[in-house]
Amino acid sequence: MPAIISDQFRILNAETFVKSFVGVGSTVNKYYSFIGLPNSTNPDGGGTNDWNTNTPAPLDGFREENEVKESIIALKKVTDRDVRRLVRKVNWVAGATYEMYRHDYNIYNLTPTTSQANLYEANYYVINEDLRVYVCLQNGSDPENPKGRPSYDQPQFIDLEPRAAGTSGDGYIWKYLYTIKPSEIVKFDSIEYIPVPEDWGLQGETVATKNNAIDGKIEIVVIGDRGTSYQPISTSFANVPILGDGTGGKATITIDSFGKVSEVFVTDGGQGYTHGNIQFFPGAPGSESGGAIENLTNTGIGTTARAQFDVIIPPKGGHGYDVYRELGAYRVLMYSRFETQETNPDVIEGNDFARIGVLKNPTVFGSDKELLDTSVVSGLQALKLAGVSTETKYAVDSEITQTVGVGSTAIGMVAAWDPVTAVLKYYQPVGLANSDAGFKIIPFTATPDAGYGVTINGSSVSGPVLELNTDFNGITTSINNTTYQLGINFVAGIASAEYNKKSGELIYIDNRTAIPRSSSQKEDIKIVLEF
Repeated sequence: MPAIISDQFRILNAETFVKSFVGVGSTVNKYYSFIGLPNSTNPDGGGTNDWNTNTPAPLDGFREENEVKESIIALKKVTDRDVRRLVRKVNWVAGATYEMYRHDYNIYNLTPTTSQANLYEANYYVINEDLRVYVCLQNGSDPENPKGRPSYDQPQFIDLEPRAAGTSGDGYIWKYLYTIKPSEIVKFDSIEYIPVPEDWGLQGETVATKNNAIDGKIEIVVIGDRGTSYQPISTSFANVPILGDGTGGKATITIDSFGKVSEVFVTDGGQGYTHGNIQFFPGAPGSESGGAIENLTNTGIGTTARAQFDVIIPPKGGHGYDVYRELGAYRVLMYSRFETQETNPDVIEGNDFARIGVLKNPTVFGSDKELLDTSVVSGLQALKLAGVSTETKYAVDSEITQTVGVGSTAIGMVAAWDPVTAVLKYYQPVGLANSDAGFKIIPFTATPDAGYGVTINGSSVSGPVLELNTDFNGITTSINNTTYQLGINFVAGIASAEYNKKSGELIYIDNRTAIPRSSSQKEDIKIVLEF
């Protein structure tokens, strides 16, 4: 049986997702964006040899989910202030032809310029140079210009009622909707999309816009066929009724000197229309459907062809009532900024990352129930080493090992090395579970079996190898009277990741060519989810 998932369902899903950031009822969700995969060209580290020249598409399976979590570098909490619904960006450009809002676009009636079967993929709204957003109610469409005409007057007004933007006579009628705030530009503006205000109709200028809307009010009637032989010529006929299931709709129709309809204006939009039409008869008053038409007093010529009109039905609630429905807001942007901080160095430097993503409801380390609620956390483990010298260097992306017992070797991959604090951050991807490690991943430890030590060997170490500083506890260290923040808490020289790596639902993955990180670098990550 033929079926579709409607666009309104997609809009509802976007709304539900946005609202989930603040909770619905007793449900509270925590979302974290993350950067990960510091060694993307090493298959043992979760990458591929040709990652940067042939970046693979993400895979969506339980095995891949676990592999992604293992290589997370850092996570950043995404709050309700970091998420907005989006619509496509359509810039106003002088001389461009825009489509108009219509209620009847479908696969049998494509949009005239973009040939879309869907209103929301049409170019029927614009953002101007002042970041004001307008919906196009009329684009100059008429029988001679069925696709509309070029727009020459940039809309700039902020009136509540629709109107023309200037005096060029381009035929456009615009409806002002909202202005994007400067504070929203940094977070939510992008090349392809613009943000839609949160809580439409509940705050700011959107309150007046929503309150001004009238459900089923007709704003535009388009001439489909001008008809012929209307009399008397050069006459305007007022109070022509708009028929349908609404009430109160009236239009004024003007006949030109050739007996054709030249103009139609809605003088009273009425209310309650979900369908409508105009039957403009040239006969004597009372001979037409709907009753007499004021001022239509002459009988038309027998061969008269009646004019055809398209009554444009507004979205539910009227224009401006629900901007999400009117513009099709079924996309959501999530914003995060990752930057190196001296007070919390969870975001490493001196290495790169090749993956970003979103994790829902991760839990704190050591728990499968307590949701993570810290702003920035490390996804890496760390070792505090002793006896550091300026000569010692553990190369990033190299392997480290510790023999902890008979046939038991802990193995990890270096993500970052700080020779000043002697902190080595690492992760343990499943690819390291090879014959050298006994085909298993075990933790580094301050208490190895008898006869085994705490030396941390490496596949690429400059200078003498170091031992685990089993006497070190805490989150800071003092060197030459300077206190350094380490970001994670050490116990006997070992720090666990700050979240439970087996927790959370992976809802978004994006593989990228490797992006190097430096101490002065900031990454603004904007993730667009389409429902």
